Amino acid sequence: MSTTETASWSPAKLLHGVARSRPAIGTRLSQATGAIKIATGAIRRPFVVIVRVVAPFVRIASGFGWALIGLTVAAWAVGLTMGWVELTVIASVTTVTLAAAVLFIFGRSAYKIDLDLANTRIVVGQRAVGRIEVRNASTRSLLPARLELPVGSAFAAFRLPVLTPDAVHEDLFTIPTNRRAVLIVGPVRSVRDDPFGLLRRQVVWTEPAPLYVHPRTVNLDGSSSGFLRDIEGLPTKDLSPSDVSFHALREYAAGDDPRNIHWKTTARTGKMMIRQFEETRRSHLALTLSTSLSDYLDPEEFELAVAACGSLGLQALKEEKQLSVLVHGGSLHAGTSRRLLDELSGVSRQEQRQSIINLAMSAARDAPDASVVVLIFGSQVTAAEMRQSANKLPLGASVIALVCHPGASLSRKAIGDLVVLTIGSIDTLPLAMRRVAS
Repeated sequence: MSTTETASWSPAKLLHGVARSRPAIGTRLSQATGAIKIATGAIRRPFVVIVRVVAPFVRIASGFGWALIGLTVAAWAVGLTMGWVELTVIASVTTVTLAAAVLFIFGRSAYKIDLDLANTRIVVGQRAVGRIEVRNASTRSLLPARLELPVGSAFAAFRLPVLTPDAVHEDLFTIPTNRRAVLIVGPVRSVRDDPFGLLRRQVVWTEPAPLYVHPRTVNLDGSSSGFLRDIEGLPTKDLSPSDVSFHALREYAAGDDPRNIHWKTTARTGKMMIRQFEETRRSHLALTLSTSLSDYLDPEEFELAVAACGSLGLQALKEEKQLSVLVHGGSLHAGTSRRLLDELSGVSRQEQRQSIINLAMSAARDAPDASVVVLIFGSQVTAAEMRQSANKLPLGASVIALVCHPGASLSRKAIGDLVVLTIGSIDTLPLAMRRVAS
């Protein structure tokens, strides 16, 4: 190879050529990426359309229906290919069965349906009453049909008679409630299916409505003084020129509010005297409800704990006290009685790695100014855990441990400064709270 040829292929020139070609390579890559995106979109669009068209038909057939469709296709294919008369007969019978099933789900309905719950909030044990009103909104008579109303994980079925144009049919229903829960009622749907259970077509007519099943609570009027001893506010050592707790009189100073001048003392002493007040602190009740599965022996203990939490919270709100309600994993909205009970309706036990001690630490962080803290849990919490939980709470706060054990006798004991109450039913809670200060 000559010297000239060697120079023309030097590394420097090769790198220079690659550098010059980078814009062209980038352009080609961008063009290729754009082409791929266009091709992908072109393939995706018809696929999405096909899915939208086919999906309703896929949902119409039940599992048994799809099995019969598969059997029919296989029987026709093998019977015609292999000349098996038996399989051909089976295919003919299943085809006729499927065709008959299709006839049952044909037809269009034009209903106007109203779902009305008399009360969307009830107490556990009560029955929720509701009404379904169906109107034929078409200009022709509608054949009998079936309505389904989902309630939680179950559903109720209603039979519709023949409805002439503008005719109205009404059905009343009741929902028994044995457990606290948030039930989703609805949506109301009309259903057409066949007697064989092969095909099913449904149309949704209403929106779902929540039904709150509140825990049973008791009234604590007259018993709250035992655990909310700072009803009028806890006095502090900070003096204030304006508050609700009168402290003393002092001489007037520039800048004082003239409305606080005590004129009788001023006239008697000849000096301008003004009222001096003590600052007060508003009562703050913190309720900590354990939702840990390991803190309760059975679901009945947890239901009693939720009922006790609701009763104490309602009393605090009735007395316009500041209220915080904490559970494992966060806090509940407790601004109003309705909101508190709605939140408690949906509380459930969970597998928790955290203990009641961690819950007490959360209360100390989220409600550091709490004047009274009530720890609520089941019978599986040990005395050592109670003691450690109380030590994690703010200094100066009155701490009460409320053990919920259905069937147990009402009792009160002390672990150091911690008051431990045990209740066996929600009806004994008022008496238990009166024993706090005893």
